[in-house]
Amino acid sequence: MPPDRLRSIVPMFGGGTQYVETLDSILSFVDAHQPTTEELIGWHRGSFPNVSSRESIMRRVSYLQQVGFLGQSGNNWRLGEAGQEYHNQADRETLLGIMCTRNVGLRSLLYALVAGAMSLEEVSEQQLDTHPELGWSRGQADMPKQRVNWLRSMGLVEKQSDTYALTDDGRQFVETAVAEWADSEWTPSAGDNQMHAGTYEATIQARSVDPEFRATVLSRHEQTCPISGVDHLGLLDVAHVLSWSEYPSHRADLSNVLPLSKTHHAAFDRELFTVDQDYRLQVNPEFETESDLLTRTIINREGEQISALEGQLEPQYVAKHNANLAWI
Repeated sequence: MPPDRLRSIVPMFGGGTQYVETLDSILSFVDAHQPTTEELIGWHRGSFPNVSSRESIMRRVSYLQQVGFLGQSGNNWRLGEAGQEYHNQADRETLLGIMCTRNVGLRSLLYALVAGAMSLEEVSEQQLDTHPELGWSRGQADMPKQRVNWLRSMGLVEKQSDTYALTDDGRQFVETAVAEWADSEWTPSAGDNQMHAGTYEATIQARSVDPEFRATVLSRHEQTCPISGVDHLGLLDVAHVLSWSEYPSHRADLSNVLPLSKTHHAAFDRELFTVDQDYRLQVNPEFETESDLLTRTIINREGEQISALEGQLEPQYVAKHNANLAWI
């Protein structure tokens, strides 16, 4: 079983966009000299102006040890397993994989930024809504700032005035991550009713998605199916308006997905109902059922506007989806 992921992400010295550069320098120094603790502290003091506090330096060293970048052999520091992997590969993809594996919330933040630029306050709310185990105070800016700065240092996020947005490289990452990270071992700490997010599969087409993408989608919709009202997380799927197989570039597009109960996901994928560009429920005239649940939540609601979807789905995607339905 992998170790628990870290809730606190610690900044590096050198400035908000220099975290990776600082990390590279530390790993190079440690690899070359296997320093003692005092030598490592001395190197920090000599490398960064106005850095003298032993406590501040060791807080960063301890974080790098927790992530696996650094380790100790007796009185000397060495590269940890993650440090050796990244130092040998020296590429951003390896670093991002390590950081996302060992820290809570980095991937879900990247997914959330697909929907648009976010302020630090919005980043804080997104992280707490998706990962309540983080536990910091609402409105706190320091914790979300360290997260965006790590992503800025890796070239995945850029600052735009008072907000933060994905770069082209960031968008490229999330387009592939939703499938590539499907097997990542992570289970939300609360509220998922013992169903492991990493083993989530859609009802119709057997496919797994990154559990952090699923968590991001569910938190965006208040963990509730907008059609049925089902709010048991273990009974919710992530449904795609433009299909997973035919539109791979929209797999991680938050305006192309919605949470549906497993039954309603099946009905949606079998084209028994849809919503129009005004978010009104449209029902296939050939859909017949004796199920009280389906009658009450779909058939009897035909023409009703699903207000929970307003502003959440891209109308053009809905129109393209519905253009392929013979009964519309």
